[in-house]
Amino acid sequence: MAVHLHRPGYDHARKLVEEQHVVLDERDDWSEHQPSAAEENAFIEEHGYAEYGRWHLGVDDEQNPETKGHYKFPYGDFADIHRCAVLSAESRAAQRDYTDIENAAAHLHGMLEALRTLRS
Repeated sequence: MAVHLHRPGYDHARKLVEEQHVVLDERDDWSEHQPSAAEENAFIEEHGYAEYGRWHLGVDDEQNPETKGHYKFPYGDFADIHRCAVLSAESRAAQRDYTDIENAAAHLHGMLEALRTLRS
């Protein structure tokens, strides 16, 4: 699999954190907070795959860009970046040795932790 960092997704995530469009949730919350397949499909129908891709840190070049399978490591709910999703992406990228995605997620994690500190 040719999975690597999706720069538009990473840039979008950084901007969301800078603008404080964040949910500072707990590590294991992603299974409850992630968009459902129906929500993903509705988002794609309304905004297209390029915009859908901006909500992912990775892409798989072996998959068609006009499919969900092309996009990997989601980090938000189409409104906010979720700390739990970033932590999940960081962990899964490390397990699969996708260093560029792991490093991007770690950077986002650090940005989110700084916000958490400011808010407490």
